[in-house]
Amino acid sequence: MRRYEPLEITEVPATRGLDEARARREEGDALLRRIVPGETVWLLERTGNEFSSLDLVSRLKTLSASGTSRLTLVVAGPYGASSNLLQRADFLWSLSQLTLLHEWARALVLEQLYRAAKIVRREPYHH
Repeated sequence: MRRYEPLEITEVPATRGLDEARARREEGDALLRRIVPGETVWLLERTGNEFSSLDLVSRLKTLSASGTSRLTLVVAGPYGASSNLLQRADFLWSLSQLTLLHEWARALVLEQLYRAAKIVRREPYHH
């Protein structure tokens, strides 16, 4: 992916041993502290919008054309996103209606961004 776009991956450790509400709040606060004010934030969220690979390309092109220089993609912890994190998000993106492990989200998102970069450049993906 770094061949096509700058990429930075930052992890916030999952909160362990706390009740669900407190874990969601603490993880959300830790994620929010890492988000630069003014940057565009897409939150991976099961209730978000699903789209095809071509829709993703279109959305990314629209962001670029509007002057967005940095897109931050956020994956919440196992209990989901805090209300503050949901409010901060500019867009909610769902990868699937299926229930997936949140740890898989990073790999799936990176694969879709890679696919989008290949589509934009008209490069073969599978061949």
